[in-house]
Amino acid sequence: MVNTYIRKAIRSAKVQAARWTPSSDSREDAGATQRSRRGGAAARRALILVVAIAVGVIAGASWARAEDEPSSTLSFVVLKEHNGKPVRNAAVVLHPVNTHGKQQRGGFELKTDGDGKTHFEGVPYGKMRVQVLAPGFQTYGEDYDVESPTMEITVKLKLPQKQYSIYDEHTDPSKPDDSKKDPEKK
Repeated sequence: MVNTYIRKAIRSAKVQAARWTPSSDSREDAGATQRSRRGGAAARRALILVVAIAVGVIAGASWARAEDEPSSTLSFVVLKEHNGKPVRNAAVVLHPVNTHGKQQRGGFELKTDGDGKTHFEGVPYGKMRVQVLAPGFQTYGEDYDVESPTMEITVKLKLPQKQYSIYDEHTDPSKPDDSKKDPEKK
């Protein structure tokens, strides 16, 4: 119903704009051209007004729909695992997850403050995938079930693991260490 109303209003504004747009034939006299330019500006204003009203109606409809759905407030604290200090300016990314465990389109990105905290209000109930990214730390990711009006989530970020190189000497724990044997007993 709302879409039909919006389509009719936009079509009506376009017809009005077409009536007032100056054509190349009407430019013989300067007065006619001035009148048509004024009319074209009025039609453009009318079109902008109709579009603004349409956007307002759509936003109101979606807002009313969102009022019916339960939502939650999520609070996050991002800390360093090795010392418990807060991680500032970490990116906290939220994505809805469908019933099959697949990440859906859309989502939100938040940034932590100096205390490693951030929050988001209006998160719909259901599964939510939380990812936390910060320079110098491993990426954190986990799925949460949002089922209460407020949730507090504490994330502890780990330091990156040491890179493995084939050029470094590595000891195999399953084999005995030959360096501990006495070289004279050969």
